[in-house]
Amino acid sequence: MESNPAPSGPAPVQATVVPAAQPQVVYVQAAQNPFFRWLSWMGWVGCFMAVSAIIGMTAKYNEYFDATAGIEEKFHSGAKSADDKVAIIDISGVIGASDEFVKKQIDRVRKDENVKSIVVRVDSPGGTITGSDYILHHLKELKADRNLPLVVSMGGVAASGGYYVSMAVGDTPNSIYAEPTTTTGSIGVIIPHYDISGLLASFDVKDDSIVSHRRKQLLSMTRPIQPEDREVLDNYLQDAFTRFKNVIKEGRPVFREDPAQLDELATGEIFTANQAKEHGLVDELGFIEDAVARAATLADLQEDSYRVVKYKAPQTLFGAITSARSATGGSNAALFDWQSLLELTVPRAYYLCTF
Repeated sequence: MESNPAPSGPAPVQATVVPAAQPQVVYVQAAQNPFFRWLSWMGWVGCFMAVSAIIGMTAKYNEYFDATAGIEEKFHSGAKSADDKVAIIDISGVIGASDEFVKKQIDRVRKDENVKSIVVRVDSPGGTITGSDYILHHLKELKADRNLPLVVSMGGVAASGGYYVSMAVGDTPNSIYAEPTTTTGSIGVIIPHYDISGLLASFDVKDDSIVSHRRKQLLSMTRPIQPEDREVLDNYLQDAFTRFKNVIKEGRPVFREDPAQLDELATGEIFTANQAKEHGLVDELGFIEDAVARAATLADLQEDSYRVVKYKAPQTLFGAITSARSATGGSNAALFDWQSLLELTVPRAYYLCTF
């Protein structure tokens, strides 16, 4: 067997592959244009100024629409950008034993140094003696503490307790304004009493209450008032009536000079605005803007140098929900309200117009 001959000649040359060199990246920084550098700085300055302006405007907004003390201040009229204010304190509806919203308005005005004068807007037939006197006391206290002029603007009704609180004007001349259709007067006191003894008898129902003394039931609805008991109640009523007339004398100097004239008017009778002016119960016929102008004059405020503000109780989510539930007969609407029934049996004297 033959073997293959070994290859002859030189060995073949093997090629070596050398990787190509990576291209070198050269960064060239262009010279910065001074204009763009200035523009960049101006952008930062502008952003800073914008943020500062937003913060300032927010603070000013919160001050302008302040809602401290549980009430919101609302613009009414005048110069919107003015710092000096004429504040409207609103007294509307039947006056309760302690009207919290009126008191909150008074407290708010007392703390606001920008308020220079007050207009008390009265649209009320009066209410409880205690509630009427409570409001009058705090209005007079506010006027004295801040030395602020106070003017009254009467709405549709400013009678009995509504007239009582209007006496906060004191001796200030030309300070009570009544609208041409205002009903006022009703100077007097009433103690409501309802005798349902006949109704109970028709159903064979008797009051068998146990009392420490028979006068404990002076105003019980289940029995007529006895003559001797009526005398006791009349003495109680006359004390409140005398106080009413004394308060009027403080607010209407003409009646201090002629008390007999006040006695002729203090019969519980109601008066139109014209009649009230004729009798000296009010000073002028005019609307709220007339009262505002008078308040500004008393405070030496120039026209267009002040803004008129009023106050509103903010509506809370909880309050809106509970009000809606009551209106639709929810759980807050009782089928038989014992509290209201008991309230009817509580003897109270009122400065209340009942025409």
